[in-house]
Formats: sequence, C-alpha cells, structure tokens
Amino acid sequence: MTIHWCGTGLSSIPGLRRLIEAGHPVVVWNRTVAKAQAEVGDIATDIRPYSLEALTAALQPGDIAVSMLPADQHVPIAKACLAKGAHFTSSSYIAPEMRELDQAFREAGLVSINEVGLDPGIDHLMAHDLVARYRASKAYAPDNVISFTSYCGGVPKIANAFRYKFSWAPAGVLKALRSPSRSLRHFTELRVARPWDAITRYDAPLPQPESFEVYPNRDSYPFMEEYRFEPHWNVRDFVRGTIRLNGWADAWAPIFAEIEGLEGKPLAEINAALDARAAQLLQENAYAEGEPDRVVLFVSLKAEQDGKPVFHETWAMDAWGDVRGTAMGRLVSVPVSLAIESVLNREIPAGVHAAPHDPRLLARWLGEVSHLAQYMDRITHVT
Repeated sequence: MTIHWCGTGLSSIPGLRRLIEAGHPVVVWNRTVAKAQAEVGDIATDIRPYSLEALTAALQPGDIAVSMLPADQHVPIAKACLAKGAHFTSSSYIAPEMRELDQAFREAGLVSINEVGLDPGIDHLMAHDLVARYRASKAYAPDNVISFTSYCGGVPKIANAFRYKFSWAPAGVLKALRSPSRSLRHFTELRVARPWDAITRYDAPLPQPESFEVYPNRDSYPFMEEYRFEPHWNVRDFVRGTIRLNGWADAWAPIFAEIEGLEGKPLAEINAALDARAAQLLQENAYAEGEPDRVVLFVSLKAEQDGKPVFHETWAMDAWGDVRGTAMGRLVSVPVSLAIESVLNREIPAGVHAAPHDPRLLARWLGEVSHLAQYMDRITHVT
C-alpha cells in the first residue's frame, strides 16, 4: 500500500517526514515540486507535480490518498479514491458533500478519515476521552447538569501589538471571521453573526495561570452527537470555540470594522478585499525565521448535581515551536500520520469518519500527542 501525500504546506511537514522515516512507501505530491523538494527532498524518493488527473492515474487498490490541500480539493480526491479502491485522509472538517459519500465508502470497504489534525482532531480525542471517563465514573447520573467547553488556538509565543501572527493563510483567518456560530449557553441556543459579538474571558488551568479571550466557532451542536452525548442529558453549556491572547479584540477592532463594512457587497468583491487586506497583514505580522509559535488547547467536561460539581476534568495543552519546528505543524500533521497508520492496520472501519472514539486508539494517539507538546495534562478539578 502506497501513501499519496498531497500538499507540503506549513502544517504538513512533521507528519509527512514521520511516515517517510518510518519506512512507509510515500509519494509526495505538490503543485510546486521545488517547494516539496525544499521540505522533504533529503528523505523523499518520489516527489511529483500534483494534479487530480495524475494522482487518480497513480492510485492503486488499497492505497491511501492524503489531502493537505485547500478544503475544496478533498471531495474530488475522495471520489477518485472511491473510483480506484483507495482510502482517503484529511485533517479538515467533514463537509456535507464528504458525508454524502459515507455509504459509498462503506459499500466499497474503504475508509475516509477526517478531522484528525489539531482542531478538529486532538480536541475530538480529548472530548471522547472525557466523556468515556465520565460515563465510567461513580458520578454519572442521567439527571446531572452537563457543561462542555473546548477552546483551541494558535497564538504568538512572543506577544506582538496585533496579539496574533499568521501560521496559515491570512485570507482564511479573515474569511472565518465572517462565519456565524451556534452554541449552547445556559440551556439556551446562542446564535452569533460574528465572533466579536460573543467574546468572553477564559481562565486557563495552566501551571502558570493565564487568561485568554475566547469566542464560539462554527456550529457546536452536531458535536454533542459526535461526542456520544445522550439525547436525554441535561446540557447547560456546549461550546467549541477559538482562543486568542488578551487584547486581541481591541487590536483587531479596525479589522472587524472593515469586515462589517463589506456586508451586502458581491461575494467576489468581498473576497478580493479580504485577500488584499490579508496580504498586508501577513507582511506586518508574519513569524520571523525561527520565531516560536504557540498552540493552546483546553477541553473540559463538568457534571453537576444539585448545583455542586460531581465530575470535572479538563485536558490542557500548551505547545510552542522549538528545534522540531512549529507547534502548529507538529500538532496538525503528526495526528494525520497516526490516522494513516491506523487505516493501514485496519483499525478504523469503512465509511466516512472523524477522529476515533475507540479506547485503544484514544490511549495510543493521546500518548503520541503528549510528546508533541511541552505541557499536556488531564486535570481533575477539586469537587
């Protein structure tokens, strides 16, 4: 079985190198071969110019295609995998068009494993672990009041005036700010048109206590089912969100105003304006060569009975760039490589899936992830 790794961008390299160094047969595909050569040319033996047609022609039954390309490339590659009897992997959210391929993957006995990067990915693993521990605990009761939060973000290790530096495409960051969100707060659905309308404070349980700004991201509701919440559970809060350094909202206020000023304009005009602004922001707020980035992730599950906590645990992770490269690169791509190995080992069933909840895979993957961060711990809060 050959692994076809497509894309050698900022968040691809550590996981790709891990697979090659482990001796797996890997073909590296990238639109610009020279860029791929610069990243993995010292260890990769097969680097090819990417096109969907060339990849499709190369796929053999039992191979795995890995898309670390822009999200709009995932479904076409997944369909090519179905046509050629190959498996598919990506770190991205499962789009509706990918979900629609579930039955086809099942019938073909093939796997499409997605949401196995950082966020989504590691956060899913932590959530599955906490829910399983809660279910197995003496504190479990059907009428407990449940609160769940999951906050993740890439932030500069050395804070700048803008309170943010770009570790991935700036245009994607700006366009994400135009996305509405839906979460559950105090037993009530909270719909927010723009993130800056719902910024709150989060006190992080780090060895050196630190507070951050957080806001809900995307639609949290489907993840209650994904995390195996029972329909009858009494859920007060359920929020998946983004975390930023304190002062971020103030520093970005002019950007928010610009985005609001684009409302009502044609989409092409909006995208052009955001792309232009993104290019300027990248020039002013990019990481310098060797400058450490930072990733923080906190996933918490609390159950209360009669207003008192009976179960409260939090996964806390703090990682930063070091001699191994960027924290973002490690934490996105190494879990992808773990997912690929699990597909090769037939540990993931056929169909379209997000990060696994199988206890054996959870333990192994979280164990591997713990080596990628400078701090990672599952904290039991005093009850």
